[in-house]
Amino acid sequence: MIILKLFLAFLKIGAFGFGGGYAMLPLIEREIVTNNHWLSYREFIDIIAISQMTPGPIAINSATFVGYKMGGFLGSAAATLGVVTFSFILVTIATHYVEKFKESKALKSVLLGMKPAMIGLIISAFISLGSKSYLDVKSVIIGGIIGALLFSKKVHPIMAIVLSGVLGLVFYSF
Repeated sequence: MIILKLFLAFLKIGAFGFGGGYAMLPLIEREIVTNNHWLSYREFIDIIAISQMTPGPIAINSATFVGYKMGGFLGSAAATLGVVTFSFILVTIATHYVEKFKESKALKSVLLGMKPAMIGLIISAFISLGSKSYLDVKSVIIGGIIGALLFSKKVHPIMAIVLSGVLGLVFYSF
């Protein structure tokens, strides 16, 4: 039963998670933390952090992790298959039509209308994650330093992750 439940939950995430990546976080959070209680909020934040350090999209990484936690290898396979199924079908069908109608004013209008929604979803994810991740002054300082470096100095994301780990070690160990 859990295998089917995992597949259907992640099929829903894959079907309605337009914008990918960070834009999908509110939907992933709702499905795996709020609706199904498969992870605590702390575990969810950990998945986001791990997803940034491992190859692959957040949705696939979270599906694989949650599926494995809840149903072992079969759960992992079912959740991962669920999250990619709709996209695979949609891309297969849409490729033909987007190419055919790429100059369509209606298609361009729809895509332009979706862009602000994606930004709204990303901001929503930021607020939701930020409210649970910035636990004290030290975490705010680390976030501020990393944000400033990423924005002003264009530091490579891997360096930002390493530096944040070093800052965490310094701030929280001593």
